[in-house]
Amino acid sequence: MLAKIRSFLFEIVGALILGVAVVWMTAGVPLSNFGAIDWSPKWLDVKTFFLSILLEAIPFVLLGVFFSAFIQTFVREDQVRRWTPKHPLVALPFAALLGFVFPVCECAIIPVVRRLIQKGMPLHVGIVFLLAGPIVNPIVLSSTYTAFVRQPDMAMYRALAALAVALLVGVIVLLFVRKSPLRLGTEEQIRHETAHMEGNKKLGATLSHAVDEFFDMGKYLVFGALLSALLQVFVSRETLLGIGQTPFTSHLVMMGMAYVLSLCSEADAFIAASFANTFQSSSLLAFLVFGPMLDLKTTLLLFASFRFAFVVKLMLLVTVAVLAVTMLMPI
Repeated sequence: MLAKIRSFLFEIVGALILGVAVVWMTAGVPLSNFGAIDWSPKWLDVKTFFLSILLEAIPFVLLGVFFSAFIQTFVREDQVRRWTPKHPLVALPFAALLGFVFPVCECAIIPVVRRLIQKGMPLHVGIVFLLAGPIVNPIVLSSTYTAFVRQPDMAMYRALAALAVALLVGVIVLLFVRKSPLRLGTEEQIRHETAHMEGNKKLGATLSHAVDEFFDMGKYLVFGALLSALLQVFVSRETLLGIGQTPFTSHLVMMGMAYVLSLCSEADAFIAASFANTFQSSSLLAFLVFGPMLDLKTTLLLFASFRFAFVVKLMLLVTVAVLAVTMLMPI
């Protein structure tokens, strides 16, 4: 009961955030009308940053949620399992590149991977798909290419770094994890499962799920865009450079920001690109790789699906791997 109340309140807050953003974007109401606050001209800069990030990201989010909804409606998990190679040397690269065929973002991939593991997919294969899938797919890479128009090779480096991290973690899981880390008990069914629906109903379910997922992710996108705009305007570049003045600390700062913002992988490149003049490229790469693999919302989903000890170890392993790989990237 408490969980339902929290979920309901969260949905209300998210709807209010989206509503305020839409009013702010379309109505053109002067900021002075929102109260007796001494609004400085900097708030106009915040609005400009916010709208530019949001408007660039929304088309890719729409495309991503449609593909995600289509997969959940028309593709059965056991079909994917039958196509998975048995040998680890073949299965790991297969899982790392599976995102090209099934472009599921991190907002939907955890329940899908959990179901695949339940139906017999090896744990190490599922983990590689979990980490690489939200990054190594055409939608995310095209959005990255668009966001970094002055540095188009960032999309290539993002894919290579994600593949390296996912394969490294997958090999470690293969070698050292012997027991299933899935939580015991009856697992919750994947939302909007429509295996026995007819064609027309499946199409309706696809559109319904796409709308639900767009608003679910929209809250994170709006919050992330607003926070990024606030940081860009009210936190001086000298302060940010002072925090991340060394390669190690700058990577940690951007990875921490990616974790807190909890952005969708189809839109985070536009947030990262807004810091291009403040942080070095490898730090931005750490942001782009770490966020889709591990953030606040995926941490909660991981704890709901896997045992506590496994999730903690996975988080530490991913953090170290992303930090090492991105610092070694010749970018």
